[in-house]
Amino acid sequence: MSHFVVVGAGQAGSSLVAKLRSSGFDGKITLVGAEDVPPYQRPPLSKAYLLGEMEEERLYLRPESYYAEHGIELKLSTRAVGIDPVDRILTLEAGEEPIHYDALALTTGSHPRTLPAAIGGDLDGVMTMRDLRDADGMAPELVAGRKVLIVGGGYIGLEAAAVCAKKGLEVTLVEAADRILQRVAAPETSAFFRDLHGSHGVKILEKTGLERLLGEDRVTGARLTTGEEIATDFVVVGVGIEPATILAASAGLSVENGIETDSHCRTSDPHIWAAGDCASCLFEGRRIRLESVGNAIDMAEVAALNMMGQETEYAPKPWFWSDQYDCKLQIAGLNAGYDAIHVRDSGAGARSHWYYRQGRLIAVDAMNDSRAYMVGKRLIESGKSPAPEAVSDPATDLKALLKA
Repeated sequence: MSHFVVVGAGQAGSSLVAKLRSSGFDGKITLVGAEDVPPYQRPPLSKAYLLGEMEEERLYLRPESYYAEHGIELKLSTRAVGIDPVDRILTLEAGEEPIHYDALALTTGSHPRTLPAAIGGDLDGVMTMRDLRDADGMAPELVAGRKVLIVGGGYIGLEAAAVCAKKGLEVTLVEAADRILQRVAAPETSAFFRDLHGSHGVKILEKTGLERLLGEDRVTGARLTTGEEIATDFVVVGVGIEPATILAASAGLSVENGIETDSHCRTSDPHIWAAGDCASCLFEGRRIRLESVGNAIDMAEVAALNMMGQETEYAPKPWFWSDQYDCKLQIAGLNAGYDAIHVRDSGAGARSHWYYRQGRLIAVDAMNDSRAYMVGKRLIESGKSPAPEAVSDPATDLKALLKA
């Protein structure tokens, strides 16, 4: 009987084992996860869960009983520490029996970047937001009237700022770049979210870095690159994530901006696949990683089919979202290399930003405008590029653009 093993019990890992079973694989399946809870959703951690609006059990992607009922061995609180690609053996941490596999999938995800200990990154009260333990550790800190410093003006930092502001904390966010969201969005989108956070009392300091955190055992303040010193009760670090590639690299797999995969989600080893945040794929001639729930699911399901011997190609479909206050941001496409941005104001707080490169529509940021997002997504996927003046005219029926 064939034995398929999946390392990483997150969104991608759970999706992969479920797809194996639903597609008729009748061999042995083992899902290895380092955490002590079954696979769960991560996006709600920094939103509904942290706000107390969602219980832990509702985070679970599937009931824990699902895995046993479908013949999937779920090994929780278990870390994989090595791969022998020649004999196809997965080594687990001390005390655990090695696992022989016929096919292996790596869905190891990513981990948050942290601040160096040399500038106070190891002080108590300095936190990241990535997993359930992070959220549970942060929850007691969210007391109205306390001061919090958010380091990093990307989506992770802004979402944390929104939760803290809604909880009644005094929020300061510092961003070393010229503007928040500089790496991922146009100035128009940055301005929209700067104004949104400002309206909720968040103090955003752009072109301002962190020189060091202050305090003996626990953080009590921060010295900024402007020379200003501010007091804070705790710090949330949101300066990006790194793909978890150590296991793959130690096994000799090719790694470039994540674990390299081909169009079938296969790594440089013919018996090992990868999917999700840890994996990179080719998109329009360049190697990218898509850090999104949608990509984790889609890529994992294609990997599952190919582990079973199919030759299904994975076609990356970049789409993302972020919830901040009462604003839902939905993003379709990748805006890399855009040379023009066109703004559409649909009224009633709905707004969208359309990115073009050499006359071609490549991405859309939609704020509280699901229609613009859905139409933009379909236009990009079909390779259609409507005239910029049409998308920016609020009188234009967006759906009609799909038929043009």
